Amino acid sequence: MRRSSNALILAAAALVGMLAMLPGIGGPIKRALEPLRFAVQSHPSSKQVAIVEMDARSVAEIRRWPWPRRHYAAVVDRLRTAGAATIVFDVDLSSASDPVDDRAFAAALRRAGGRVALPTFGQQAGAGDRRNLDALPLDAFRAHAALASVSFAPDVDGLVRALPLATVTAGTPRPSLSAYIAARAGKADVDYPVDFSIDPATIPRLSFVAVEKGTFDPALVRGRNILIGATAIEMGDRYPAPLRGVLPGVTIQALGAETLLRGVPVRGTPLASFALALLLCVPGVRARRRDVAAGIFAGGMIAMAVVALAAQRWLAIYYPLGLGWLMLSVAGALFVARDIFRRFRSGRLHDEATGLPNQRALATQPADRSGIAAVVQLTNLEELSAVFDTAQVSQAIVRTAERLRLCSAHDAVYRVRSHQLALLLPTHEIVEDMLATLRTLLLQPVEIMGRKVDVAVALGIAEDGDMAAAALAAGEAAAAGVFWRRAAVNRDRLENAVSLMGELDAAIHAGQIEVHYQPKLALATDRIGSVEALVRWRHPERGFVSPAAFVPLAEQTDRIEPLTLYVLERVMADAARWRATGHAVTAAVNISAKLLDAPAFIAAVDRLLDTAPIPSDALIFEVTESAAMSDPLTATATLRHFRARGVAISMDDYGTGQSTLSYLRELPLSELKIDRSFVQYAHERENDAKLVRSTIDLAHALGLKVVAEGIEDAANLAFLRDIRCDYAQGYFIDRPMPFDALVARLDERATASAALAG
Repeated sequence: MRRSSNALILAAAALVGMLAMLPGIGGPIKRALEPLRFAVQSHPSSKQVAIVEMDARSVAEIRRWPWPRRHYAAVVDRLRTAGAATIVFDVDLSSASDPVDDRAFAAALRRAGGRVALPTFGQQAGAGDRRNLDALPLDAFRAHAALASVSFAPDVDGLVRALPLATVTAGTPRPSLSAYIAARAGKADVDYPVDFSIDPATIPRLSFVAVEKGTFDPALVRGRNILIGATAIEMGDRYPAPLRGVLPGVTIQALGAETLLRGVPVRGTPLASFALALLLCVPGVRARRRDVAAGIFAGGMIAMAVVALAAQRWLAIYYPLGLGWLMLSVAGALFVARDIFRRFRSGRLHDEATGLPNQRALATQPADRSGIAAVVQLTNLEELSAVFDTAQVSQAIVRTAERLRLCSAHDAVYRVRSHQLALLLPTHEIVEDMLATLRTLLLQPVEIMGRKVDVAVALGIAEDGDMAAAALAAGEAAAAGVFWRRAAVNRDRLENAVSLMGELDAAIHAGQIEVHYQPKLALATDRIGSVEALVRWRHPERGFVSPAAFVPLAEQTDRIEPLTLYVLERVMADAARWRATGHAVTAAVNISAKLLDAPAFIAAVDRLLDTAPIPSDALIFEVTESAAMSDPLTATATLRHFRARGVAISMDDYGTGQSTLSYLRELPLSELKIDRSFVQYAHERENDAKLVRSTIDLAHALGLKVVAEGIEDAANLAFLRDIRCDYAQGYFIDRPMPFDALVARLDERATASAALAG
């Protein structure tokens, strides 16, 4: 299986590489990486080429265009006297000017004794004429000067990357200007890549008028090849180039000459890059660990870059770097995707913290697996979590599971909830005897970091194999303070629950389900900044039904989705009404863990948000810490989806589960709600105060708001103000109330706050 997937990854990388060799696909990749490869190798010019600039200063002093050619004659004489090796013009000299000036320039060319080269180029005949006309210097000038072509064409994106070695003008092959300077031969219309890693700012430059007047250092000219051309912006002749931005044409010609002086560069075959990249992919895809593979692929990309840049710098061979990088990137991405898929597949069936098989793994077991269902509830998990870090607590759970496995009928122990382990006990032994053995094993302390620690447990069993019943029995045993309890069917309670759930749908449609709101006080402004929506059932016969009585049953019987959607729709309508009265208060709605991976629920919420009478940022979805941890990947994806819609995300009961910093990093949270068990005595207990204060500081550092729950006295509220908590919620602030009472309270708070500010 692994070998076949390795072959598929290599085949995909090879296919991508072959596609990248096609000009239409590989061209953009190559162009995108060019600035990088030039920037890495940036170096100064050889200074064998110097530029005499027809710059802004020269334009200001000569003040005519075209320039009288007596100026060119004077510059040629000055450069010849200073000892220039060659003098090359990148100036149009194809049309006649003042006869006296033309004769003066021709005489200067004669005196130069063949050291001057003049430009030839092709140009379009006219706007409506697509013919190409060749422009040559005047006959009088050609008699004593060489001819070189200055024609070049930018790429499809407008950037100049290559210059020709030679072109044909007037039916005669002529060297390009850069090839003439570097004395390199080449075929007509065959180009070469310009080395833009040469810093154009390091090319020696002299102002045209300074040369004409003789006010320049002859050492800058002696023995050098001199290029004369326009650099003034108003004279045009400017082209964009990789890395270097927009450059004058004469500067590009100088860079081309500098390139050729080191040798004629060639383009390496893409097949060499393809083969090397494919070879480097092999050890990467065969690695068994993601970090090792990442190192191999990263090293491969570095090796590709080193080989390509070294060949460019010292051999003047330009191998395509993007091709190899693309192949290695694709292979690396596919390796990561495969690894994530495998981890996801394994993670869905295993608890992330302990590696034990989870509730899903238990559900996938065949129904004919016989045994007595047993659930072990860890009754002091919160205390362990307060003393030890997450990894150490997980180690304690694993050690407990190892002991349980000794009595398991199928050698498997499942972590079905954060505080519960499940297993099947064999049916061929007496239950009481097995429980006595388990008690002996579990009473022995486990070792964590060299310390012996007691893990307190309570056990529930169901002899018919019903794990849900065993879990209820374990909870009852824990509540009663006994070691174990056998599950028993309470028919009255069961019938009552079934009857209650049968009436829930009708209650929703009849409007018996009410929504009350518990305010959250914004401590910075002393106003109600948000509210939490709490469901209430006003039954016509039973009176008010406690949420604790029907919400868990709604979750177990798959009625939590319509109930939540009803509450959400009601909250949106109520929020629109209180916002219309001027109260921009957000509303929080609790979302069950079961709904975070329910596509139908997510789609229904999206439809409500699409037609909502309030903006999405007026809503907060509260999820419990345990809900976020039960299936982190799915929960994260769902919560990010709602966060992208503008809905804020709050983690409820923070601190009561096995939270890790990774959840705060990965989940798209806007708010943390610290559980009342930490807040209630924080103003009196030093350890609680430290926990609350550090949680608030951490949340603020992550850009999160903090809500403290369970505020029941003034001293507790004052403590929270002092440590800069954002919101406080509890009976001391306000009890849950219906809509009309909430609006009255909002008005009252706003009036009091305004009076205090006045």
